[in-house]
Amino acid sequence: METRKRALRAVVKKTAPGPEKAGPPNASESDTKWRKAPEELVELFDRITKQFESKADRKKMFGFPCIFVNGNMFSGLHQENLLLRLSEPDREELLKVSGASIFSPMPGRLMKEYVVVPPSLIADEGKLKKWIARSYEYAFTLAPKTSR
Repeated sequence: METRKRALRAVVKKTAPGPEKAGPPNASESDTKWRKAPEELVELFDRITKQFESKADRKKMFGFPCIFVNGNMFSGLHQENLLLRLSEPDREELLKVSGASIFSPMPGRLMKEYVVVPPSLIADEGKLKKWIARSYEYAFTLAPKTSR
């Protein structure tokens, strides 16, 4: 248990707000070099998404683990960030928490339905599981995406 707490503290430190590191403004996608997600965050993501094993599909997107329902991503990792796709009321609620923000994979490219989970929530696995369930519930209401 102590090892897990140390690992979560390490993730929280790595996910604390800091200067933008995704590249200079107007950087093209080919110029942007994304950092690998910290192993502790990948392990946390694996634990909190386990509850959806039979209901959702795990895939990698841009090299990062993500989870989908009916073809719609509802959570994933990007560099040292954990993302949740949320309904507008849930987004508004989570954005009130210090450290939460709308996800932007690179400057100027907001993904408005996705919120970067704040470090305080990453440190509380129980609360995080409730938020990811809300994310799943919202994505489940979206129209299914068809395969291309």
